[in-house]
Amino acid sequence: MGQITVETCEIEGLKVITPTVHGDHRGYFMETYNYNDFKEAGIDVEFVQDNQSASKKGVLRGLHFQWQYPQDKLVRVIKGEVFDVAVDLREGSKTFGRWKGVLLSEENKKQFFVPKGFAHGFLVLSDYAEFCYKCSDFYHPGDEGGIMYNDPDIAVEWPTTPDMELLLSEKDKQQLSFVGYKKEKGLN
Repeated sequence: MGQITVETCEIEGLKVITPTVHGDHRGYFMETYNYNDFKEAGIDVEFVQDNQSASKKGVLRGLHFQWQYPQDKLVRVIKGEVFDVAVDLREGSKTFGRWKGVLLSEENKKQFFVPKGFAHGFLVLSDYAEFCYKCSDFYHPGDEGGIMYNDPDIAVEWPTTPDMELLLSEKDKQQLSFVGYKKEKGLN
């Protein structure tokens, strides 16, 4: 594969991508996305929107998903460090309800491909972080759903420290439980 190395995960569909970094005394250059390389790696997705957010230490965003217009996402960190999480919500999947976490940072330059059918979230570990993500569908107001970041049935092991104050949006403080999500989807 051209300019990337792709690591498959224990949950089918999730992939960790490491770009080839060309550096010298002046700095570095890397391709963060090349359709041909990604297609060769099994990620044949047309991305239609790029988003970027900035957050301070302790901000936890997620676990978000889309009800009617699911999105593939390719996420990376350009400043700081985050713990990024995907939860399998694909009906009939043998890993339904399981999660995978990946450390993304400006140093390791890794990217995480999260396909449709997953909830997604991240926790900022550095004092400040800038997070970028490509999406395969446009944002549809009112279509976003979420599951509580600390749901006991999913049991994400967020790498918090005793001195870390978690900062959540009001919306993320009131997300569904995993049981509530399954009930909404008629999956009991």
